[in-house]
Amino acid sequence: MPESASAPSERVAEAARSRSLAVEFRERPAANSLEDAAELLGLQPSDIVKTLVVKRSDDTYLFALIPGDRAISWPKLRAVVGVNKLRLPEAALALAATGYERGTITPIGSTTDWPVFADESIVGRRIAMGAGVHGFSLFVQADDLIRAYGATVADISEEMSARQG
Repeated sequence: MPESASAPSERVAEAARSRSLAVEFRERPAANSLEDAAELLGLQPSDIVKTLVVKRSDDTYLFALIPGDRAISWPKLRAVVGVNKLRLPEAALALAATGYERGTITPIGSTTDWPVFADESIVGRRIAMGAGVHGFSLFVQADDLIRAYGATVADISEEMSARQG
């Protein structure tokens, strides 16, 4: 990892080591969107997995790992989690819950080990995701990440509608 990386990426690297999770950090220019990040990395948007912090009504959180070309299916996620209400928190709450800013969030090294729910479409793939700090992407085998975090794998995504994208 580059020596210029800041503390959050060190936290990610240490957390990955502690779980015997092989990760690769790749520096990249700033991206204005997930599509830009995919182009900069020579990937398809589906190869980048968004780590979405989701707030439950009891003020606890969970991580939803969703391919970049898809969106959370709220009805599917609520059914898998077994709750009636879930929502995306404000940026400040997401930061407080994870220690990471939006666009950098990863379950790896989060300040709290919230439960992880992975969309079934990422199974068996090498994925890119947030690295805990802007200007970097993290690459990992999805199956290793799922194993390391005891993630629940389920169909929790849907195609993006024109309204969402």
